[in-house]
Amino acid sequence: MKRVGAHVSIAGGVENAPLNAAAIGAKAFAMFTKNQRQWQSKPLETKQIDVFKNNLEEGGFRPQDVLPHDGYLINLGNPDPEKRQQSLEAFIDELERCRLLGLTCLNFHPGSHLRKISVEACLSLISESLNRALDQSQGVTAVIENTAGQGSNLGHTFEQIAQIIDQVEDKSRIGVCLDTCHTFTSGYDLRTPESYQQTMELFGRVVGFDYLRGMHLNDSKPDLGSRVDRHHSLGEGKLGLDPFRFIMNDPTFDEIPLVLETIDSTIWDQEIQLLYRFAGGEEA
Repeated sequence: MKRVGAHVSIAGGVENAPLNAAAIGAKAFAMFTKNQRQWQSKPLETKQIDVFKNNLEEGGFRPQDVLPHDGYLINLGNPDPEKRQQSLEAFIDELERCRLLGLTCLNFHPGSHLRKISVEACLSLISESLNRALDQSQGVTAVIENTAGQGSNLGHTFEQIAQIIDQVEDKSRIGVCLDTCHTFTSGYDLRTPESYQQTMELFGRVVGFDYLRGMHLNDSKPDLGSRVDRHHSLGEGKLGLDPFRFIMNDPTFDEIPLVLETIDSTIWDQEIQLLYRFAGGEEA
Protein backbone atom coordinates (compact mmCIF):
# COMPACT_ATOMS: atom_id res chain seq x y z
CA MET A 1 0.00 0.00 0.00
CA LYS A 2 0.97 3.62 -0.40
CA ARG A 3 1.83 5.58 2.75
CA VAL A 4 1.29 9.28 2.11
CA GLY A 5 1.76 12.10 4.58
CA ALA A 6 3.48 15.45 5.10
CA HIS A 7 6.32 17.13 6.97
CA VAL A 8 4.46 18.06 10.13
CA SER A 9 5.24 20.49 12.94
CA ILE A 10 6.87 19.57 16.25
CA ALA A 11 5.65 22.74 17.96
CA GLY A 12 5.23 21.99 21.65
CA GLY A 13 7.50 18.93 21.43
CA VAL A 14 8.37 16.05 19.10
CA GLU A 15 5.63 13.99 20.75
CA ASN A 16 3.06 16.11 18.90
CA ALA A 17 4.28 15.13 15.44
CA PRO A 18 2.30 11.84 15.22
CA LEU A 19 -0.83 13.66 16.41
CA ASN A 20 -0.40 16.33 13.74
CA ALA A 21 0.11 13.66 11.08
CA ALA A 22 -2.94 11.67 12.13
CA ALA A 23 -5.06 14.85 12.09
CA ILE A 24 -4.53 15.29 8.34
CA GLY A 25 -5.17 11.65 7.45
CA ALA A 26 -1.51 10.78 6.95
CA LYS A 27 -0.16 7.24 6.88
CA ALA A 28 3.45 8.48 7.02
CA PHE A 29 5.17 11.72 7.96
CA ALA A 30 8.38 13.69 8.21
CA MET A 31 9.54 15.86 11.09
CA PHE A 32 12.52 17.55 12.65
CA THR A 33 13.69 16.17 15.99
CA LYS A 34 14.90 19.62 17.12
CA ASN A 35 15.00 23.23 15.96
CA GLN A 36 16.34 22.89 12.43
CA ARG A 37 18.06 26.29 12.43
CA GLN A 38 20.13 25.85 15.59
CA TRP A 39 23.25 23.80 16.27
CA GLN A 40 22.33 22.91 19.83
CA SER A 41 19.07 21.74 21.34
CA LYS A 42 17.88 20.35 24.63
CA PRO A 43 18.26 16.57 24.91
CA LEU A 44 15.07 14.59 24.50
CA GLU A 45 13.42 13.81 27.82
CA THR A 46 12.40 10.26 28.73
CA LYS A 47 8.76 11.31 29.05
CA GLN A 48 8.85 12.93 25.60
CA ILE A 49 10.26 9.78 24.08
CA ASP A 50 7.64 7.57 25.75
CA VAL A 51 4.75 9.82 24.70
CA PHE A 52 6.11 10.03 21.14
CA LYS A 53 6.26 6.24 20.84
CA ASN A 54 2.77 5.89 22.30
CA ASN A 55 1.34 8.52 19.93
CA LEU A 56 3.11 6.83 17.02
CA GLU A 57 1.52 3.49 17.82
CA GLU A 58 -1.92 4.94 18.47
CA GLY A 59 -1.77 6.78 15.16
CA GLY A 60 -1.08 3.51 13.33
CA PHE A 61 2.42 4.52 12.26
CA ARG A 62 5.36 2.15 12.06
CA PRO A 63 8.87 3.49 12.79
CA GLN A 64 9.77 3.12 9.10
CA ASP A 65 6.79 5.31 8.15
CA VAL A 66 8.60 8.32 9.65
CA LEU A 67 11.32 10.12 7.68
CA PRO A 68 12.95 12.66 10.02
CA HIS A 69 14.98 15.46 8.47
CA ASP A 70 18.24 16.80 9.89
CA GLY A 71 18.94 20.48 10.57
CA TYR A 72 19.59 23.00 7.81
CA LEU A 73 22.99 24.09 9.17
CA ILE A 74 24.67 20.73 8.64
CA ASN A 75 27.12 20.45 5.71
CA LEU A 76 28.98 17.14 5.74
CA GLY A 77 31.11 18.28 2.78
CA ASN A 78 32.19 21.62 4.22
CA PRO A 79 35.74 22.38 2.99
CA ASP A 80 36.63 23.95 6.36
CA PRO A 81 37.73 21.10 8.71
CA GLU A 82 36.46 22.79 11.88
CA LYS A 83 33.07 23.60 10.41
CA ARG A 84 32.81 20.10 8.94
CA GLN A 85 33.56 18.65 12.38
CA GLN A 86 30.79 20.81 13.84
CA SER A 87 28.42 19.46 11.20
CA LEU A 88 29.54 15.89 11.86
CA GLU A 89 28.91 16.19 15.58
CA ALA A 90 25.47 17.69 14.95
CA PHE A 91 24.66 14.91 12.49
CA ILE A 92 25.69 12.20 14.96
CA ASP A 93 23.48 13.88 17.56
CA GLU A 94 20.57 13.80 15.10
CA LEU A 95 21.15 10.10 14.43
CA GLU A 96 21.08 9.46 18.17
CA ARG A 97 17.85 11.45 18.60
CA CYS A 98 16.23 9.28 15.93
CA ARG A 99 17.48 6.13 17.67
CA LEU A 100 16.06 7.27 21.01
CA LEU A 101 12.68 7.87 19.36
CA GLY A 102 12.77 4.36 17.92
CA LEU A 103 12.99 5.61 14.33
CA THR A 104 14.92 3.91 11.56
CA CYS A 105 16.06 6.70 9.20
CA LEU A 106 17.44 10.24 9.07
CA ASN A 107 17.02 12.21 5.85
CA PHE A 108 19.72 14.76 4.95
CA HIS A 109 20.99 16.97 2.13
CA PRO A 110 24.45 15.69 1.10
CA GLY A 111 26.48 18.91 1.36
CA SER A 112 27.99 21.85 -0.48
CA HIS A 113 31.50 22.60 -1.75
CA LEU A 114 30.92 26.36 -1.28
CA ARG A 115 32.97 26.88 -4.47
CA LYS A 116 36.16 26.27 -2.49
CA ILE A 117 36.99 22.70 -3.53
CA SER A 118 36.16 20.45 -6.47
CA VAL A 119 32.97 18.44 -6.76
CA GLU A 120 34.95 15.20 -6.50
CA ALA A 121 36.75 16.33 -3.34
CA CYS A 122 33.49 17.40 -1.71
CA LEU A 123 31.74 14.12 -2.54
CA SER A 124 34.63 12.27 -0.90
CA LEU A 125 34.37 14.47 2.21
CA ILE A 126 30.65 13.73 2.44
CA SER A 127 31.30 9.99 2.29
CA GLU A 128 34.13 10.29 4.82
CA SER A 129 31.80 12.19 7.19
CA LEU A 130 29.12 9.53 6.74
CA ASN A 131 31.59 6.75 7.51
CA ARG A 132 32.57 8.48 10.74
CA ALA A 133 28.95 9.20 11.68
CA LEU A 134 27.79 5.65 11.06
CA ASP A 135 30.76 4.30 12.97
CA GLN A 136 29.84 6.45 15.98
CA SER A 137 26.11 5.65 15.94
CA GLN A 138 23.81 2.66 15.88
CA GLY A 139 20.77 1.40 14.06
CA VAL A 140 19.65 4.45 12.08
CA THR A 141 20.03 4.63 8.28
CA ALA A 142 21.38 7.87 6.78
CA VAL A 143 19.11 8.77 3.85
CA ILE A 144 20.55 11.02 1.13
CA GLU A 145 18.01 13.41 -0.38
CA ASN A 146 18.64 14.37 -3.98
CA THR A 147 18.91 18.14 -4.37
CA ALA A 148 17.96 20.69 -7.00
CA GLY A 149 21.64 21.62 -7.38
CA GLN A 150 21.05 25.21 -6.34
CA GLY A 151 24.23 27.16 -5.67
CA SER A 152 27.05 24.80 -4.71
CA ASN A 153 24.79 22.03 -3.36
CA LEU A 154 25.73 18.52 -4.45
CA GLY A 155 23.57 15.43 -4.87
CA HIS A 156 21.64 16.80 -7.84
CA THR A 157 22.67 14.01 -10.21
CA PHE A 158 22.10 10.32 -9.73
CA GLU A 159 25.80 9.82 -10.46
CA GLN A 160 26.81 12.06 -7.54
CA ILE A 161 24.52 10.12 -5.19
CA ALA A 162 25.95 6.84 -6.45
CA GLN A 163 29.48 8.14 -5.91
CA ILE A 164 28.72 9.01 -2.28
CA ILE A 165 27.16 5.59 -1.67
CA ASP A 166 30.08 3.84 -3.35
CA GLN A 167 32.48 5.33 -0.78
CA VAL A 168 30.30 4.51 2.25
CA GLU A 169 31.60 1.43 4.01
CA ASP A 170 28.40 0.22 5.73
CA LYS A 171 25.95 0.09 2.85
CA SER A 172 23.29 -1.47 5.06
CA ARG A 173 22.85 1.95 6.69
CA ILE A 174 22.72 4.22 3.67
CA GLY A 175 19.61 5.08 1.69
CA VAL A 176 18.09 7.62 -0.68
CA CYS A 177 15.04 9.89 -0.70
CA LEU A 178 13.84 11.20 -4.07
CA ASP A 179 12.24 14.64 -4.08
CA THR A 180 10.05 15.18 -7.15
CA CYS A 181 10.67 18.94 -7.32
CA HIS A 182 14.43 18.48 -6.93
CA THR A 183 14.48 15.65 -9.47
CA PHE A 184 12.67 17.83 -12.01
CA THR A 185 14.62 21.05 -11.50
CA SER A 186 17.93 19.18 -11.58
CA GLY A 187 17.06 18.04 -15.09
CA TYR A 188 15.13 14.76 -14.90
CA ASP A 189 11.68 14.96 -16.50
CA LEU A 190 8.69 13.18 -14.95
CA ARG A 191 5.78 14.71 -16.85
CA THR A 192 4.96 12.06 -19.45
CA PRO A 193 4.74 8.27 -19.13
CA GLU A 194 7.84 8.00 -21.33
CA SER A 195 9.99 10.55 -19.47
CA TYR A 196 8.85 9.21 -16.08
CA GLN A 197 9.85 5.70 -17.10
CA GLN A 198 13.20 6.87 -18.47
CA THR A 199 14.02 8.77 -15.27
CA MET A 200 13.07 5.88 -13.03
CA GLU A 201 15.01 3.38 -15.13
CA LEU A 202 18.05 5.65 -14.96
CA PHE A 203 17.78 5.92 -11.18
CA GLY A 204 17.52 2.14 -10.98
CA ARG A 205 20.63 1.64 -13.09
CA VAL A 206 22.80 4.35 -11.55
CA VAL A 207 21.76 4.27 -7.87
CA GLY A 208 19.44 1.28 -7.41
CA PHE A 209 15.97 1.04 -5.91
CA ASP A 210 17.33 -1.15 -3.12
CA TYR A 211 18.51 2.10 -1.54
CA LEU A 212 15.18 3.96 -1.81
CA ARG A 213 13.75 4.73 1.64
CA GLY A 214 11.23 7.48 0.86
CA MET A 215 10.03 10.26 -1.42
CA HIS A 216 9.10 13.92 -1.10
CA LEU A 217 6.10 14.74 -3.27
CA ASN A 218 6.29 18.37 -4.37
CA ASP A 219 5.28 20.30 -7.45
CA SER A 220 7.83 22.82 -8.74
CA LYS A 221 7.63 26.57 -9.29
CA PRO A 222 10.79 26.61 -11.51
CA ASP A 223 11.05 24.77 -14.81
CA LEU A 224 12.89 21.62 -15.85
CA GLY A 225 16.65 21.87 -15.30
CA SER A 226 16.53 25.30 -13.64
CA ARG A 227 18.48 24.05 -10.59
CA VAL A 228 16.31 26.24 -8.36
CA ASP A 229 14.64 24.77 -5.26
CA ARG A 230 11.14 26.21 -4.92
CA HIS A 231 8.27 23.86 -4.12
CA HIS A 232 4.64 24.33 -5.12
CA SER A 233 1.27 22.77 -4.30
CA LEU A 234 0.35 19.68 -6.32
CA GLY A 235 -0.90 20.57 -9.78
CA GLU A 236 -0.02 24.25 -9.37
CA GLY A 237 3.53 24.13 -10.72
CA LYS A 238 5.53 23.06 -13.75
CA LEU A 239 5.20 19.35 -12.99
CA GLY A 240 1.41 19.22 -12.99
CA LEU A 241 -0.54 16.28 -11.60
CA ASP A 242 0.52 13.47 -13.94
CA PRO A 243 3.83 12.59 -12.21
CA PHE A 244 1.98 12.07 -8.93
CA ARG A 245 -0.57 9.87 -10.70
CA PHE A 246 2.32 7.79 -12.05
CA ILE A 247 3.94 7.48 -8.60
CA MET A 248 0.71 6.51 -6.85
CA ASN A 249 0.17 3.71 -9.37
CA ASP A 250 3.77 2.46 -9.33
CA PRO A 251 4.27 -0.50 -6.96
CA THR A 252 7.94 0.51 -6.66
CA PHE A 253 6.84 3.10 -4.11
CA ASP A 254 4.69 0.87 -1.90
CA GLU A 255 5.40 0.81 1.85
CA ILE A 256 7.80 3.78 1.98
CA PRO A 257 7.03 7.29 3.28
CA LEU A 258 5.65 9.55 0.52
CA VAL A 259 5.88 12.95 2.15
CA LEU A 260 4.39 16.28 1.07
CA GLU A 261 6.50 19.40 1.55
CA THR A 262 4.19 21.53 -0.57
CA ILE A 263 3.83 25.20 0.29
CA ASP A 264 0.30 25.37 1.77
CA SER A 265 0.00 23.23 4.90
CA THR A 266 -3.69 24.11 5.22
CA ILE A 267 -4.52 21.87 2.24
CA TRP A 268 -2.26 18.93 3.05
CA ASP A 269 -5.28 16.85 4.03
CA GLN A 270 -6.83 17.57 0.62
CA GLU A 271 -3.60 16.76 -1.20
CA ILE A 272 -3.32 13.46 0.68
CA GLN A 273 -6.89 12.59 -0.32
CA LEU A 274 -6.14 13.55 -3.93
CA LEU A 275 -3.13 11.24 -4.04
CA TYR A 276 -5.13 8.35 -2.64
CA ARG A 277 -7.81 8.95 -5.27
CA PHE A 278 -5.08 8.59 -7.88
CA ALA A 279 -4.11 5.25 -6.33
CA GLY A 280 -7.74 4.19 -6.59
CA GLY A 281 -7.77 4.97 -10.27
CA GLU A 282 -9.88 8.09 -9.96
CA GLU A 283 -9.15 11.26 -11.90
CA ALA A 284 -8.67 14.60 -10.17
